[in-house]
Amino acid sequence: MTSGDVVLEARDLSLGYGGGPVVRELSLTLRAGEVTVLLGPNGAGKTSTLLGLSGELQPTSGTITWRGSSRPRQLWGRARDGLAYIPDEHAVVRSLSVQDNLRVAMRDVRPALELFPELEAHRRRTAGLLSGGQQKMLSLAMALAKTPQALLADELSLGLAPMIVKRLLDEVRAAADRGVAVLLVEQHARQALKVADRAVMLSRGRVIVSDTAAAVMADLKGLSSAYLGGGTSEPETDPHPTSQVAVAAHRVQEDNT
Repeated sequence: MTSGDVVLEARDLSLGYGGGPVVRELSLTLRAGEVTVLLGPNGAGKTSTLLGLSGELQPTSGTITWRGSSRPRQLWGRARDGLAYIPDEHAVVRSLSVQDNLRVAMRDVRPALELFPELEAHRRRTAGLLSGGQQKMLSLAMALAKTPQALLADELSLGLAPMIVKRLLDEVRAAADRGVAVLLVEQHARQALKVADRAVMLSRGRVIVSDTAAAVMADLKGLSSAYLGGGTSEPETDPHPTSQVAVAAHRVQEDNT
């Protein structure tokens, strides 16, 4: 696929776990060469969205189109066809060494170590003994070294130091520049938006903002105050959205209540 081609698309997607929908009528398009950031407060449906797009959670309504086909696929089928999915935890086998984790993912471990040479010195170390940042590097190396068509990553930066977060996000951006379609769920909104092309915000399972990353970055204070609980690197004291995107999001949420 070439840059700009649609790799993964959801239309009017609803997802749930038996007790009613968690994600409602979500529409989202992932294109080759672009990073999309999925934002929202806890419980907004971000992880459920990734599970649905990956094939791990089957939709209750709507369609998912993967590389031009809307035929239902489970996670293993999409993974075999070029989808990489990094969950927020248990992304590596903690009882195996770094090298054996890489060998599970690929025969030749060199591409992964070229992406993250920091792991070279830890090749024979048990993955469970790595720091949190090193484990995330390992999981990202395993995903990207297989040259996927799309990458779905859930909270890569959770609990990590800012320097490690930047290292991971820079590598994600580089992967997109090589043609990968990327969807990130991130708590570090400001840092993620710096490497992103587009941003989507969820609230109560519905899309309330879908815009360029630059537009959302410009309105981040108002959006953070209204919907993210001030969850950016800069505190916000005004409890009311004042920016253009934030006001539009506020109206969408009122319509959905």
